[in-house]
Amino acid sequence: MNTEEPSPANTPFEWIGGTERVRALVDRFYDLMDLESGYRELRAAHGSDLSGARDKLFWFLSGWLGGPSEYTDRFGHPRLRMRHMPFAIGIQERDQWLACMDQAMSETDVDPALRERLKNSFFQTADWMRNQNV
Repeated sequence: MNTEEPSPANTPFEWIGGTERVRALVDRFYDLMDLESGYRELRAAHGSDLSGARDKLFWFLSGWLGGPSEYTDRFGHPRLRMRHMPFAIGIQERDQWLACMDQAMSETDVDPALRERLKNSFFQTADWMRNQNV
């Protein structure tokens, strides 16, 4: 007898609820940057217009979660670290990004089990993106 719990979906993209739910998560993430003073440094790193960043994160996350590969179709391999090298990313920026994304996941009702899985993956990626030791 198989005692493992079945996965609620084939991919995290399906589990989160597809395109509309990923868009809602990304929009809430960027809205929080404008609303919460605790994300001040993170917001400052994004410049005055967030529309391009919103679309790129939406396209990237959709594909990364197992949905449509719009980011790679448009821009090729993500090369996250290389693309973020022009920005100073230290512990504070990493932690603000992670906290903002976790708050966005909470406020958009991402399933708690998926949220925990994503938090672990986001931490690994965000920590790897650091190019500052402070």
